[in-house]
Amino acid sequence: MGIILRSQAELEKIHRAGLIVWDVLTALRDMIRPGMTTMDLERFAERRTAEHSARPAFKGYRGYPCVLCTSINQEVIHGIPSATRKLREGDIISLDFGVEAEGYYADAAVTVPVGAIRPELEKLLRVTRESLDHAIEKMRQGNRLSDVSAAVQTWVEQHGFSVVREFVGHAIGTKMHEDLQLPNYGSPGHGPRLLEGLVLAIEPMVNAGRPEVKMLDDKWTAVTADSSYSAHFEHTVAVTANGPRVLTRPREITGPSW
Repeated sequence: MGIILRSQAELEKIHRAGLIVWDVLTALRDMIRPGMTTMDLERFAERRTAEHSARPAFKGYRGYPCVLCTSINQEVIHGIPSATRKLREGDIISLDFGVEAEGYYADAAVTVPVGAIRPELEKLLRVTRESLDHAIEKMRQGNRLSDVSAAVQTWVEQHGFSVVREFVGHAIGTKMHEDLQLPNYGSPGHGPRLLEGLVLAIEPMVNAGRPEVKMLDDKWTAVTADSSYSAHFEHTVAVTANGPRVLTRPREITGPSW
């Protein structure tokens, strides 16, 4: 199919879906407490999505059973909510969520501390979020796709962390995952030119230890191979004539991505 460029009207539809994603994720972030189960978060997300008259993007996608992905500590992505999995003080939890509204998709993720966390985990979360900020800044007309990728890898590795190779960001629009893939690593100056109307879900996945991951028996949850902790931040971002536009948060919010 190749690269799809979206019209201004389409970007507004993606943004409306993105505002629902923002609303759900920011509400979840504020709810996080020790003792909660990940199923508590799932049920809230499902209710809140229904209140917005939107459709959860993940539930039923390739058989995934829930509306939310909840990945704790060594879990990189695609952790499945559970009524028996309780959050504990000192955990970190990645919340990944997407919706479809008016025929268009938006997708975002944030990693949240559960109570007080160790300084090295605070650094992991900060660096991962900052790598997303650096990647967003590269979403400008005339840059190359790998400029976005390299921005993530460079920032992450200079702080002593590693980038997951097996999972990537992606184009998004009328489908959850469109053809163009966006690795979080690579040398700058390669790949297609970024053009106005291109929309990508940029999602650094960063490990405190080595980059390798393995799959759990549930066939969904990816964990670090060395049991180090992992963080995940994501926004849906468009290239516009005026620079990068984050479609999964309100327009009036500027500065750091999360």
